[in-house]
Amino acid sequence: MFKRELKYYYKSFLLWTIVLIVLFALVFLLYSTFIISDNIDSINELMKVFPEDVLKMFNLDISRIDTAFGWMETEGFIFILLITGVYSAILGCNILTKEEDDKTIEYLHSLPIKRNNIVISKVLVGILYVISMIIILGISNFICLSILEEFDKKTFIILSLTPILSNIVIFTVSLFISTFTHKSKKVLPISLAIVFFSYILVTIAELSDKVNFVKYFSVYTLADTRGVIKSGSINNYCIIISILLTIVFVILALINYNKKELV
Repeated sequence: MFKRELKYYYKSFLLWTIVLIVLFALVFLLYSTFIISDNIDSINELMKVFPEDVLKMFNLDISRIDTAFGWMETEGFIFILLITGVYSAILGCNILTKEEDDKTIEYLHSLPIKRNNIVISKVLVGILYVISMIIILGISNFICLSILEEFDKKTFIILSLTPILSNIVIFTVSLFISTFTHKSKKVLPISLAIVFFSYILVTIAELSDKVNFVKYFSVYTLADTRGVIKSGSINNYCIIISILLTIVFVILALINYNKKELV
């Protein structure tokens, strides 16, 4: 079952990963030609115009964008969080319901396979592909940056791993929601809404201390890039909470899938 699922989603995983690698490689190439001394001075002057709260939203108060690595610390990892988050949401929506979409669920249940084994196999494949995409993209970006400039390699490696904490939760939440329906199309808008609404909450939280509490309702609080830039390490609580939430939603998915009437 595990090998079957691994093979089924291999092409989409490869396509998403290659597109991301090429996209960031092009950004690095263009960025190195764009950032020259005159532009740097103009950018630094422009940064002085923005309010401090706006700068905090993009980590511009603790990072500079006059290097490719500086761009990664500010906007780059935001793009990675959102794009890989979308992939995780889509994968979570489809990985269980595709059997019902493709009308292969009856065949699966004609085999001596328990429902729990079906869910666990799909969870393992999904988590493997989510983690693999982030690691492969991180390695590619590391190589590109190494060619272009000197940068803080330890911080970059830790930053590259932080999306894992939010994305495995996004995947398992989407998987759990999919157990309530027979069609992935019904789940996809909800899962994508979770991705983008979570990012909006994190953004709003940086605007004022009065609304800072809303970040605790966002899955992207687990991928604390700002904290990594400032401390050089991942918050252990984020790791623990990410693992616990993943386990909880997998258990909930198992419970609900066993009660579900399959078509």
